[in-house]
Amino acid sequence: MQGIPEQFQFSDDKDCAQFRHLPQLPGVELYHAYISRYAFEPHTHEAFGIGTVTRGAERFRYRGAQYVAAPGSLVLMNPDELHTGEAATADGWQYRMIYLEPEMLEAITGEHNWWFSEALNHDPLRSQQISQLINRLWSAEDSLAQQGLLLNLIDTFRPYAHHHPSGPQEAAHRFERIREYLHENYMHPVTLDALAAVASLSPWHFQRQFKAHFHVTPHQMLMAIRLWYAKRFLARGIPAAQVAMMSGLTDQAHLTRAFVRRYGITPVRYQKQVNR
Repeated sequence: MQGIPEQFQFSDDKDCAQFRHLPQLPGVELYHAYISRYAFEPHTHEAFGIGTVTRGAERFRYRGAQYVAAPGSLVLMNPDELHTGEAATADGWQYRMIYLEPEMLEAITGEHNWWFSEALNHDPLRSQQISQLINRLWSAEDSLAQQGLLLNLIDTFRPYAHHHPSGPQEAAHRFERIREYLHENYMHPVTLDALAAVASLSPWHFQRQFKAHFHVTPHQMLMAIRLWYAKRFLARGIPAAQVAMMSGLTDQAHLTRAFVRRYGITPVRYQKQVNR
């Protein structure tokens, strides 16, 4: 498979998003994109997201705060954190990301409880280095070369990483139970009454406290979780119509609409890219 050139060539009137999985590096997903039209709905990658903007600027919401990432910015996102994304400039933005599953990162480094305290950092040197490493990793075919590039990339962003305590604080524990409940029941209809009962709150108090804690509604989080599972099923080669049913969505059309709004690409095209 040919690598992406240093300067992408996209048409001015059509967004482009490309994913790649590396069979020799399970737990790693690469993403190159140019986005101008799409405003991504809240979604999660369930992995550490590390990336850079190479042209234009992106506006995104993360943990209740608004950020603008421009060239020279280093974006560092934690797993299971919902976020949005939209163009902050008229011409959109071009960016490169790598998503690293926590278990894979811990296995490689031997260090646990990785965490980024800041989602956006102005660091032109590291931003350029990471952009180049992601690009080289995309085009590398040799297993040893891929492993070496990945370790170099981890070393590059490691100064920004912290190690948070493994146990959740008591005040947040009830909402972690809600997140676990949604992961366990994403394929079934979920009601506000059921979620409130898990948190031992009235539906009214639950909705308000949930939004204050996660900065999204329960339905937005449920859809983000459903679409994350859909990505995993698609990567296994499961037909899109079956993935829709397995993910708790109405049908393939529902899956396609929801998938495009969150990832800027159709489920079928995503499946072809990562299984190439």
